Amino acid sequence: MPWLRKKLKTAIKRQIIKHHRRAGRVMFSDTTLRDGEQMPGATLEPHEKARIAVALEELGVHSIDAGFPASSPADVEAIRLINAAVSKPVLTCLARTLKGDIDAADEALAGRITRKRGVSLFCGVSPIHRQHKHQKSTSEMLTMITDAIQYATSKFDVIAFGPEDSSRTEMDFLCQCYKEAIDAGASTIGFADTVGILTPDKTYDMLRRIQDGVPNIEKALLAIHFHNDLGLGVANNLAGIQAGAHVVQCTINGIGERAGNTALEEVALAMAMNPDEFGAPDTLDLSKLGPLCKLVAELTGVPIPVNKPLAGANVFATEAGVHQDGLLKNPDTYLPYRPELVGGDPIRLVLGRHSGRRAVASRLAELGATVSDEQALAVLERIKRLPKGSEVTDAWLVEQARN
Repeated sequence: MPWLRKKLKTAIKRQIIKHHRRAGRVMFSDTTLRDGEQMPGATLEPHEKARIAVALEELGVHSIDAGFPASSPADVEAIRLINAAVSKPVLTCLARTLKGDIDAADEALAGRITRKRGVSLFCGVSPIHRQHKHQKSTSEMLTMITDAIQYATSKFDVIAFGPEDSSRTEMDFLCQCYKEAIDAGASTIGFADTVGILTPDKTYDMLRRIQDGVPNIEKALLAIHFHNDLGLGVANNLAGIQAGAHVVQCTINGIGERAGNTALEEVALAMAMNPDEFGAPDTLDLSKLGPLCKLVAELTGVPIPVNKPLAGANVFATEAGVHQDGLLKNPDTYLPYRPELVGGDPIRLVLGRHSGRRAVASRLAELGATVSDEQALAVLERIKRLPKGSEVTDAWLVEQARN
C-alpha cells in the first residue's frame, strides 16, 4: 500500500529528526566542493574533489555538499566519483526549485542508500531577489517552493530548503517560507547570510525569532550558512550555535565567493577550546584539520595566509626572544593549544633580529653544536646585524658557532 509506506517513511524521518534535536550535538556540513569551489581561481577537477571528500570523511563531517549537477557535466562526474569514494557522510546535491534540477540530483546520486543521499533546494526570498531575480510575488514564491519540495519527496527522504538571502528577508515572510517548506516535506531548513552582513547579536536574535515564529519547526533541523564579508563568519556561526542551530555549513580554509565562507576548521577549534559555551565538536577528529587545510590549498591553488588561524605558517612559529624562551620552558606559555591537537607543524623558533640567545643555543644543540651562553650571545649579535631579508640557514649558524 503506497499510502502506508509513505506514512511509515514520514514517521521514521520524524523520529530521526527528533533524535538529532534531542542529542544537542552540532553537525558539520562541508560545502568546500560546491560553494567553496565557486571562488574565482579555485576550480577543482572531479578526481581532486573525490580526494578531498575522502579526507572530509576521515575528519568526520556529517554531510558533504557534493555539487550542483544541473550546472555542468563536470559536477555530475565529480558527484559520481565522490559517491563511490565515501560511504559515511550524507551526500547532498544543490538544486534550484525546478523539477529538472531535482531529477539531475537524483540521477547523480543513483545507487546511494536513501538515508545517505539528499537534495538541497534553494531560491532567493528577499525583496531584492523576488523583484529582480525571480520577478514573483510572495504567494508565487511560496507555490514555487512547496511544489518543488513535494516533487522532491518522490525521490528523496533527506530534503533541505535553503532560502537565499535569508538575512535580508522580512521575518514574517521568512517564517512563512519555512512553515510551508516543512509542511511540504523539508527535513532541514537553512538560514543563509548570503552577502555576509550580520553581526553575532543580530544572528542570535534572528534565529531565536525564527524558532519562535515557525510553529512546526520541531519537525525539521535548523542549519546555518554564513559568508565572511565583514570578517564575522566564525563569530556568527558560534552565535548561531548558541541560538540553537543543529547544522553548521562551512568550507575548509573559508574559501568561497567574495571574502569567502566561514572556515570549518576555525569553528571546530573555537568549539573545542570553549566547550562550555558551544559544546565540543566530538564527532570530528581535530588532528585531521591541519593536513586537510593543506590539501585543499594544494589542490585549489589558493594559498593559506601565514597568519591564518590553525593552518597558517606562523601559527606555531615565533621570532620574539621572550616568547621563544617561554616556549622552550613550556609550550603552553605562549600557545592556546598544542600543534598535535590539530595535526599542525611542530613549534618553530625563527632566528632573527628579535630572537634571544636561548633560541640560538637550542637550535645549535639540535644541530649537534653545544655552545656556552657567551657563544650563543655572540652568534645572536651577528644575526641581528644581518641585512633585512637574510635567511639564517643551519649551515651559516653552525659556521658562526665555530668562529
